[in-house]
Parts: sequence; structure tokens; C-alpha cells
Amino acid sequence: MSTPEVVVHRDAGLLATAVAARLVTKLVDAQAARGYAHVVLTGGGVGTAVLAQLAAAPARDAIDWRRLHVWWGDERFVPDGHPDRNDVGAREALLDHVPVDPGLVHRMPASDGPDGDNAEAAAARYAAELAAATRPEDHGPVPIFDVLMLGLGEDGHVASLFPGQPALYDTRPVVGVHGSPKPPPTRLSLTFPSIRAANEVWIVAAGAAKAAPANLALSGAGEVEIPAAGARGRQRTLWLLDQAAAGQLPRSLAPLSP
Repeated sequence: MSTPEVVVHRDAGLLATAVAARLVTKLVDAQAARGYAHVVLTGGGVGTAVLAQLAAAPARDAIDWRRLHVWWGDERFVPDGHPDRNDVGAREALLDHVPVDPGLVHRMPASDGPDGDNAEAAAARYAAELAAATRPEDHGPVPIFDVLMLGLGEDGHVASLFPGQPALYDTRPVVGVHGSPKPPPTRLSLTFPSIRAANEVWIVAAGAAKAAPANLALSGAGEVEIPAAGARGRQRTLWLLDQAAAGQLPRSLAPLSP
């Protein structure tokens, strides 16, 4: 796994704009190399802001949207169309504004879907969808994602992997998460093995409330205590922060230039 690198931007607005530009470059490069790309989206304020900036950027047209697989790292297990769902925010911010192939937009199941309120069955269904998208060169149960974006919780969680919870130890590609400390209590989430299948993992965070967990994750905390510490990419792990979120970083860590 890669060693984390940190890039700090002046404020949350510049952070979202810069991450959107970085994402265009990465996806265009992947499509030029292989003809297609896989991206994993995240929700939350910053994650959605990145998608809105991407939708507004003229450079977005450099991406071949019909050759882009879109996945999610986690989802709130609520009914389809519920405003709390990450896919609803992504659709409103970006996906309704670009010519994606609907067949390549892989939404996590909803609680009123074919598995009803059975989160474990819904997780298995999404794992099967991931497996169906793999190619021999992926060498595993999920595609090698080109970019997997994650937000950062104030408790250090990423996706719906919360400190001390059983999902941290699960080796299945996708799990149902029960008893989440943040509402709603039931969620679906990729696990660490799936996250670590990504070529690049980007943890995007803004605001002073994220400074303490960022510091802990980058100072050697264990992934059970601070799950963000366990989110690593195969080739690169990027922490993309604004100045407020970077306010408590260890002195030994030298951020890269934006």
C-alpha cells in the first residue's frame, strides 16, 4: 500500500475546485490508457461540492462519460429517492448534467429495493454487481478503481466504516452496517479490501472539525480507532485538505504543493 501524501488548499471552495480538476485529469488518463475508467464517489458536503464543481467546469467534456463506471463507497440504507442518499446528491450535483450511460451508474440498493430491508442481502447484491464488472487483470472480486474518493468523519470514519465496529474486520467486498453512530443506523459500505483495490484513494476534507481526525490518521493511529488510517490506495493515497482541516497536522509531515 502507498504512503499518504497531503495537499492543502486555502479554503473549502478552492479545495472542491482543485479536486474536480484533478479528477478530470485522472479519468481522462485512465480512459486514454484502457478505454474506460472506474470512479468511486462519496457524499457529504465536500464530496458533493466537488461534483458540482466538476459539472460547472468546461474541462468536464474531456471525460468520455459513456465509458465511465460510477460506484459509491457507501450509502444510507433508506428508500430510493430519499434526500439522505448519496446517489441523490450526486445526481443533482453532476450525473443529471452529463451524458453518463445509465447502465454504468452503479447505485447501491435502497431499502425498498428487491431485497427489502435486508441490508446483508443488499450488500451481497452490490458485491455481485462489482464482481460482474471485473476483468481478468483485476485479480480480485472488485474492479481496480482508478480513483476512490472518501470523506472524513469527525470520529475518523470513512465510507460507513466507524471506529470499533465489526465492519472494520470484514473481508467481504460490501457489508451491511448496523447500529451506525450517525443516523440512519443502517447503511451499506465497501470494506477495507475493496477500498484498497483502488489505484488511488483520495480523502477529501474541509473544516476545523476534521483537523483532529486527520492528525490522528496521519500520525500512526490504528485503523480500528481511526478508520481513515486504513484507507490506502495501491499506487497513491492523497489527503486533499483545506487549511482548516490541516490545522493540526504533525510537524514532520510536509504537504505537497497544490
